[in-house]
Amino acid sequence: MEEKFKQEPSNLVKVVLFGPESTGKTTLSQQLAKYYNTVWVPEYAREYLQNKWNNERKTCEPSDLLPIAEGQIKLENALAKKASNILICDTDLLETKVYSEAYYLGHCDTTLEKYALENTYEMYFLTYVDIPWEADDLRDKPNEREKMFLYFKETLEKYDRKFVILKGNKKERLNKAISYIDQLLKK
Repeated sequence: MEEKFKQEPSNLVKVVLFGPESTGKTTLSQQLAKYYNTVWVPEYAREYLQNKWNNERKTCEPSDLLPIAEGQIKLENALAKKASNILICDTDLLETKVYSEAYYLGHCDTTLEKYALENTYEMYFLTYVDIPWEADDLRDKPNEREKMFLYFKETLEKYDRKFVILKGNKKERLNKAISYIDQLLKK
């Protein structure tokens, strides 16, 4: 049963956009996929939780996290088959783990935690909170962005993930990410 949370083997370079809500991850994921003529993996939680909100007017609950994780990795595995050389991931299970701990008093389901730590990526791009907040139905912590950024950063450090902090406007972030990805593709 737990296999549904596991990455399928791949020769692709996989990078993750990682960080607090409303910090430009989706925009940058789309820009990078276009630049590298590949596909990007959207954040499954957005679709899942928006549907829940639209149908039930309910927000995320702990029982939603495993279905979100399953949907995320299923989407990643499917899109990896369509990617060319590189796969851009708008998020990963480690991000889901961070949100689980941040919202549910440090708790994370053991299955989610296991695969969040086992699944691998060549690089994380940690997006900083220096772009304007954009409200929507799901975003709810406009005043905790810096605190959440630090939690994301500490998580990457704790689990010894290779990461780069992206700051600045869209063009600056894109150029910095491209320079790091180009180095990964040369290896």
